[in-house]
Amino acid sequence: MTIGQVAELWRYPVKSLGGARIEQADVSARGVLGDRLWAVRDVQKDVTASARQLPVLLTATASYPGAVPPDAGPGNVPEVEITFPDGTVLSSSDDAVHAKLSELAGRELRLTALPPAEDTSLHKLTREERSETMSGSWLRSAFGMSADEKLPDLSMVRLTDMVNFTRYSTPPGMFVDLAPVHVLTKTSLATIGAEVGSDLDVRRFRPNMLLALDSPEDGLPESHWTGAQLVLGDIVLNVAMPTIRCVMPSRAQPGLEVDRRITKAVATRAQRCLGVYCWIDSGGRVRVGDDVGLRPVSAGRKVLTNAARRTKRFTFGLFNEAMDRLSR
Repeated sequence: MTIGQVAELWRYPVKSLGGARIEQADVSARGVLGDRLWAVRDVQKDVTASARQLPVLLTATASYPGAVPPDAGPGNVPEVEITFPDGTVLSSSDDAVHAKLSELAGRELRLTALPPAEDTSLHKLTREERSETMSGSWLRSAFGMSADEKLPDLSMVRLTDMVNFTRYSTPPGMFVDLAPVHVLTKTSLATIGAEVGSDLDVRRFRPNMLLALDSPEDGLPESHWTGAQLVLGDIVLNVAMPTIRCVMPSRAQPGLEVDRRITKAVATRAQRCLGVYCWIDSGGRVRVGDDVGLRPVSAGRKVLTNAARRTKRFTFGLFNEAMDRLSR
């Protein structure tokens, strides 16, 4: 069933830095070719940095000076260029890039390439970071929540991913937060824009693929796609879960000011979720303008998924209550 077209494609060479629009994307099990092959290391904390904690990272943008080779990936990372807010452009091959990133953030940072998949050294959390990540106060800060708000429903997250959150800053072999591909519709973007009272730039939500739907079923159409498959060009994506939103969309970027209304609008209108995370069923090439097809989830699978979520919701409810008590 054709439901629309691919409106935009995006690639983010460096985690938490601005990215660039592309006209076509080659997609494999690790996501869009060239996406997040670099990250910024917080030297003091010995952890991969995120714009959740260092929002100034979003004011710099990254791009590749040439074509990304088809074999690019863990342990085989091409040169990248970073454009800083003052207009300075530095290459990953220039040692000055580390000092410039440190100057930008006001703390020591280093640009790091994605290591071979078997090397988890850049993914592992320190003991202190693991403790902090599991605290209710950290989660509230990340999601922009007040002390009296309930923590978000995490029952949609796979148990394997929840275990990874307690050990790694990003999944081994990737610098993404959770899943290799993030999809958003123009319909949902417009819905949150209407809540805020102004048009929202898609860069705030950092999707890999922005879709234009022909006849959306409601204002948040992709929120109904969990368990379904999306067909875009040559690729097939398994829709894993809605994207739980932290405070990053409210942060400043080049040409965009801080707007905390966005965090509140996503929380009240979309239960803190906007867009969907996807895993790759079959890879290939997708281009801007390609048709988008949707293969709905079967009724039987939906029943099993809902039952599993009810069980996890109960478990996570107890876990969240415990974290709330410990963080007060």
